[in-house]
Amino acid sequence: MTFTAPIQLPGLTLDPQWYRKSVFYEVMVRSFVDSNGDGTGDLGGLIGKLDYLQWLGVDALWIPPIFSSPMRDGGYDIADYKSILPDFGTIDEFRELVTKAHERNMRIVIDFVINHTSDAHEWFQQSRSDPDGPYGDFYVWSDTDEKWKDIRVIFVDTEESNWTFDPVRRQFFFHRFFSHQPDLNFNNPAVHDAVFDVVRHWLGLGVDGLRLDAIPYLYESDEGNGEGEPPTHEFVKRLRAMVDQEFPGRVLIAEANQWPQEVVAFFGTEEEPECHMAFDFPVMPRIFYSLRSQSAAELERILAETVDIPEGSAWGVFLRNHDELTLEMVSEEYRQAMYGWYAYDPRMRSNIGIRRRLAPLLDNSRAELELAHALLFALKGSPFLYYGDEIGMGDNIWLPDRDASRTPMQWTPDRNAGFSTADPGKLYLPVIQSLVYNYNLVNVESQLAQSRSLLHWVRNVIHVRKSHVAFGLGSLEVVSTNHDSVLAFVRDYEGSGAPFGGDAAESILCVFSFAHNPVSVTVQLPEHAGAPLYDLFGGAEFPTVGEDGAVTLTLATQSFYWLHIGTPRRG
Repeated sequence: MTFTAPIQLPGLTLDPQWYRKSVFYEVMVRSFVDSNGDGTGDLGGLIGKLDYLQWLGVDALWIPPIFSSPMRDGGYDIADYKSILPDFGTIDEFRELVTKAHERNMRIVIDFVINHTSDAHEWFQQSRSDPDGPYGDFYVWSDTDEKWKDIRVIFVDTEESNWTFDPVRRQFFFHRFFSHQPDLNFNNPAVHDAVFDVVRHWLGLGVDGLRLDAIPYLYESDEGNGEGEPPTHEFVKRLRAMVDQEFPGRVLIAEANQWPQEVVAFFGTEEEPECHMAFDFPVMPRIFYSLRSQSAAELERILAETVDIPEGSAWGVFLRNHDELTLEMVSEEYRQAMYGWYAYDPRMRSNIGIRRRLAPLLDNSRAELELAHALLFALKGSPFLYYGDEIGMGDNIWLPDRDASRTPMQWTPDRNAGFSTADPGKLYLPVIQSLVYNYNLVNVESQLAQSRSLLHWVRNVIHVRKSHVAFGLGSLEVVSTNHDSVLAFVRDYEGSGAPFGGDAAESILCVFSFAHNPVSVTVQLPEHAGAPLYDLFGGAEFPTVGEDGAVTLTLATQSFYWLHIGTPRRG
């Protein structure tokens, strides 16, 4: 497969707002391409597919952990922060990846797990064997497991407590996640120094950003619940100050699975900034709720909530990723409805969530896949895609835990889906062979050959989005409609004469129908009375907004419009 990549000047564009305009793509190295035939994806394989990702329109790659690890939690159990797991490649190959990505004007963001390490990490081994040594206080130890009862257990399917007894040190150690992932002790200044040293190491290799995994959980206290406590924010401020001073242009992304009113604290203030970006978790499950309930009310309500964030900050929005579709931030009634619609088989559930990929969640409905992606790319914030979702890959709920949606990328209809030349039994996970999502049917090569495939459609939407700066930098205002199944909002950008861009002002009306049948809807646009509307994809002229500020549109079943709002007519 060859790709005609857009012509680019060598190196990165010097845009300080790059992360606000970017389309991110989460690529699990282990799952993407195996270049040496050992059955596991590697950095060499990813380097070989950079042209494909550039062709797709990806601006930045988010790479989950590739550090040395026992791989008991997909690499999030780190045994050495400065070395790469040999299965994935070498430091030199990582340098090559960064260089080749930058040549294509693509950034590299890596996962940085600083809340905890693997129990195989040398720090922990020394901490348990030598309590009075230099690493004795690197982790959170206690003589009792009765402390901090108000701190919830996150992995309720596998862990009964946040404390585990260590037979070597004869004490309990604290962990927010699996019992083989002891939490670092951030009350120890030496831990701060060690973390800063690791950050400097990777940013020094040219990494453009760090996704701060599980960032709310760094500190615990008797009074709090162990989530976003004041000392945690003080640490992130110090980290941001160091990054801004020593590595300007790099970004920190907060992974804080909380309500926006709480997550916003991880942006800090303009005077004391923390993270450049943060994930918007509550929006995601409400998109799926709207698709089945045919009601836009919940989604409209949460989008209408205005949360002020510092200038230059940005949300990260997504449909799916390597974790389960979390249902922590919905009511019990809401959660049971979601389980009934999307996880009717108990094997589809994990912790407080659903462990399924996007296409199976939506029953492989092309209309729903297009509607969900169109909404993702129109929302305020930078969209994050999950590898394989651009071709509608399936999952395997017979695999354990979250491996269900981490199977090899499907490139061709050939052996092992073109992922690897290894014996099929040697693959780290089997390729998808189900009836609907079989790799013979669902793969990049076959979709490249079909002009109306999901892959070509997603690419087209990405490139349309990137040609309109309002999607990246503009405001979002929910507007009224007369239909419960229809969501409408305006993305508005006032324009800029700044040296980076100098983009013109524009307003875009985005309308989404979750109804399971065609509808006619009247949208209220009082600020744009008399303005003509034009389709962003084909340029076709739509009905002009009336002098009363209303316009009536007809939408097909589960469909959408992106409409440019022209200059209002003069009387």
